[in-house]
Amino acid sequence: MIRYSLSCSNGHDFESWFPSGSGYDALHAKGLVTCPECGSAQVEKALMAPRVAQMEPKARLRGEATEREKALAELRRKVEENSEYVGMNFVAEARAMHEGDKPERSIHGEARADEALKLLEDGIPVAPLPFMPKNKAN
Repeated sequence: MIRYSLSCSNGHDFESWFPSGSGYDALHAKGLVTCPECGSAQVEKALMAPRVAQMEPKARLRGEATEREKALAELRRKVEENSEYVGMNFVAEARAMHEGDKPERSIHGEARADEALKLLEDGIPVAPLPFMPKNKAN
């Protein structure tokens, strides 16, 4: 996986993860890389600096959760409360719902990057979550 800093034609900056550099290129060429703020597909890679370790924030030194950790925990809570975890059956479930073979519902689960890309190519909307399933997290 690779994380890119991106910028849209409207000046919005954001980051996104991709399976590889060529994965980004393939999605970008199909207009599938869009700005989460305005939806523009005119997106380009922004200048990136290497990630350098920084001093831990004071809250972290005291064992408290940072604001980002709190926000991520809240997002996880909302996703888990409002969708069904289907594990490695995610791709089959998403495709079955898209094709009308199963009733539509909110789901989350696991998929390989190539499988997720194929869903997107087939017009099935999916998005990565910024956290691992609880059974795979430390």
